[in-house]
Amino acid sequence: MTSSTFSGTTATTPRLAELITAVGEAVRMERPPSETARLVADRMRPFLLDPDLLPDRYRVGNPDHYLQHVLHAEEDGSFSVVALVWLPGQETPIHDHVSWCVTGVHEGAELERRYELRGAGETLRLVPAGEVVNARGTVCGFAPPGDIHLVRNDCDTMAISLHVYGADISRLGSSVRRQYTCPVTDA
Repeated sequence: MTSSTFSGTTATTPRLAELITAVGEAVRMERPPSETARLVADRMRPFLLDPDLLPDRYRVGNPDHYLQHVLHAEEDGSFSVVALVWLPGQETPIHDHVSWCVTGVHEGAELERRYELRGAGETLRLVPAGEVVNARGTVCGFAPPGDIHLVRNDCDTMAISLHVYGADISRLGSSVRRQYTCPVTDA
């Protein structure tokens, strides 16, 4: 599905170092997950439109699948900063997450389809709960449960988004807790 490039814990641009510091300050407030996501989103927003945020090596995609670049993993495992690079048409499977997450679109746009899980056993199914296009500069955050979605680059150009997770993605390899393969229905 994805590949990872781990860059250690050293930021590579002054603006990226500032973002990591700002995120760390929010995370160290030790608030509930949904509040932490909101605080991190507030801190991420001013950095997204900065063209000098990411060095070129983290702006590289893969023609076969979206590509994950781990930019930073806090030594205590409390958060990670990841850049996802999407070529046109690339998408995730329907999935949820291991922790709270904040996503900000740095370049391009991403379509997000959200789902609710309903039923049990043989009647278990996903029901669409909304769709939104997150344009450049858009920030959104969430915390499990209720974080089931699919993300897709529906634009004609590359899209790059920054993701901050409340987990050590360099160790886990991915923020995905589980992928969903049950039927998608309208109700």
